[in-house]
Amino acid sequence: MEDSVKVVQCYRTFFPESQGGLEQVVFEIARGAESDVLTLTDGGESQGEHGGVCYRSARRWFSIASCCVGPGLFKLLYKKAADVLHFHFPWPFGDLVYLLSGRSRPLVVTYHSDIVRQRFLGALYRPLMNRFLSRADRIVATSQNYLVSSPVLAAYRDKVKVIPLGISEQGYPEPTDAELAATELRFGRDFMLFVGVLRYYKGLDYLIRAAAGQPYRLVIAGKGPELGRLRALAEELGAENVVFAGFVSDEEKVALLKLCRAVVFPSHLRSEAFGVTLIEGLMCGKPLISCEIGTGTSYVNQDGETGHVVSPASPDALRWAMDNLWGDHALADRMGRAGRLRYEALFTGEHMAAAYQKLYREVLRERGVVE
Repeated sequence: MEDSVKVVQCYRTFFPESQGGLEQVVFEIARGAESDVLTLTDGGESQGEHGGVCYRSARRWFSIASCCVGPGLFKLLYKKAADVLHFHFPWPFGDLVYLLSGRSRPLVVTYHSDIVRQRFLGALYRPLMNRFLSRADRIVATSQNYLVSSPVLAAYRDKVKVIPLGISEQGYPEPTDAELAATELRFGRDFMLFVGVLRYYKGLDYLIRAAAGQPYRLVIAGKGPELGRLRALAEELGAENVVFAGFVSDEEKVALLKLCRAVVFPSHLRSEAFGVTLIEGLMCGKPLISCEIGTGTSYVNQDGETGHVVSPASPDALRWAMDNLWGDHALADRMGRAGRLRYEALFTGEHMAAAYQKLYREVLRERGVVE
């Protein structure tokens, strides 16, 4: 029997303080590979357990352009025992934490996204980024699509490995009949559904314009910095069929996924590298609508098979896709069944965790730590 590998993952946010797609990925890897998590929280230094995964946090002092900073993480990482350190990119402060406190331990970096919006800050950050990525033993791209289209990854292709993201169905609660009934009473059924953090690159203004005045509901579940602006837009358009559900629990989210007609994911910028919500849609047997932005979203959602992939930043294209699935229930069912099969074949949490376990051992063998 092989000795266990002690892995520590580092990312700027984690459960239970923050709930999002990337936090779910960190959790799935940690649970499958039996790793601990180091993170930052507003509440100060703490430790705990989430779903069997141990985490420890330092206090988050402030954030600049979505980059969380908490100097206490230097000490936590330096003292933490680990065979492999696993960081999630982009997080410039995390780069600095590894370079100053990682003690040259083996490094795996999951590359989730290019830096798209902060061009000036990105230019200042580039020397630190290049040093950090150069120190990595392996860089993981989440799809072949992103590897091919990323100018940053092109410089490190000799040490890049592709491991798609995945989620475990066992990690999601099954809503009771009462919870399903309560959700249906509030939102109805056969609506178009978006779930996620309301950020600038999610393309939700285009989605609201596409849905305004249509015969179906659009339910937007989640909170985030764009909420106020999006509410104002819906009110301006008179889009009474657009419903903002706010933050939803895991039970409510699964209930919404079961009741919806399709999952709509209108992200229009490369900051959206994959889209865990799309995998959740596949898992629940729902057809998908996404945009062609040259990233992993079009790897998850196969155009014409599991849903529709349309032009980005186009209300007309999004409206056509929603109308098509609204008007053809048989097509929606057929695409949903194909999506479920694609989830089982490619995107389970077990597949992802096993691939990372194999990668950790590869890295340690190359370092001469294990045979």
